[in-house]
Amino acid sequence: MRVDIVTKEFPPEIYGGAGVHVAELSRVLAKHVDLQVRAFGAPRDADFHGATVTSYSTPDDLGAANAAVQTLGVDLRIVPDIAGADLVHSHTWYANMAGHLASLLHGIPHVLSAHSLEPLRPWKAEQLGGGYALSSWVEKTAYEAAAAIIAVSDGMRKDILRSYPNVDPARVRVVHNGIDVDMWQPDEGEDAIRAVGIDPAKPSVVFVGRNTRQKGVPYLLKAAASLPEDVQLVLCLGAADTPELAAETARLIEDLQGKRQGVLVIERMLPRHELIQVLSHATAFACPSIYEPLGIVNLEAMACGAAVVASATGGIPEVVQHGETGLLVELEQVTDGTGTPLDPEKFVADFAAALNEVVSDPARAKVMGAAGRVRAEEHFSWESITETTLEVYRSVLAP
Repeated sequence: MRVDIVTKEFPPEIYGGAGVHVAELSRVLAKHVDLQVRAFGAPRDADFHGATVTSYSTPDDLGAANAAVQTLGVDLRIVPDIAGADLVHSHTWYANMAGHLASLLHGIPHVLSAHSLEPLRPWKAEQLGGGYALSSWVEKTAYEAAAAIIAVSDGMRKDILRSYPNVDPARVRVVHNGIDVDMWQPDEGEDAIRAVGIDPAKPSVVFVGRNTRQKGVPYLLKAAASLPEDVQLVLCLGAADTPELAAETARLIEDLQGKRQGVLVIERMLPRHELIQVLSHATAFACPSIYEPLGIVNLEAMACGAAVVASATGGIPEVVQHGETGLLVELEQVTDGTGTPLDPEKFVADFAAALNEVVSDPARAKVMGAAGRVRAEEHFSWESITETTLEVYRSVLAP
């Protein structure tokens, strides 16, 4: 069986959980099928653990176009090369149109993995302008026509059926994200954390993620104001989606640094071995997201033995077990698609209380972290996830 995966992100160009998912799935999937990966971006090594990788750049004549138009230009370059595949599997809206058009042109099934949903990310209009309307159309078109849709959590499955009521529920299967527990495991060394300014003798709350509305960084910064003085706040923070969000976050960080010590901002993407050490020394890992289909970053923290404090939204409750591997913070949200808390002040106060509960009892935090490691090992291996994905493929290829 030849399977062509289409993705915007692929090593070394990975920016979020979807890219991690595609890379890890491809690594194991290549053992079972003839796997062709078609990825956006600069030329890469043509071999990835047995998968053949081809890269596609933005067409020169679209260099000044809206980002969504550039995406469609790359998709169109990919479509002809999918000829000969038995199945095409796309990841995120960036690749969905390539999968949809290839399905029509070559007469093959299109399977897509849902890592996020455009209707639940309306703040992207700030970033893409009219391109958000275009990305929303692409996603809706592809979802309604796909032979099968893979949701990364049951929460995501419910979001898909609510957002796209014309999709047949029988075509939406749940296959969780996974974690390579051999690669992500506790590292008690201190060289990397000392190099970035973290004091291993003091407790720490760690955040890792992009600075986008869905990650809830402003809520965390407000909650952190009530942390004990000796607790470090470590923000491994990616670039902001918009100048407005960058300004808001910078102001909150500056205000917090003016009130307390130990607020560390790491704006570069840490190499994996450094990030593992940061997570391994975290007393608590914070995930204040207001939208999270699953939250692979929570799995990474758990695999490194960190207790997780996270908002109880999306697929997070399917990963974090309240009271066992961390604490979940209830989050009542408006229903306009923004995910905004109904009572932002209450959410901030509740998140602060949960963080304080964990950091005030380091022994309990260690027990939670150890339980999280076991849960990552037992329930989220890529081998089992690959087999379930192959079952989805077989179901759409069956005569």
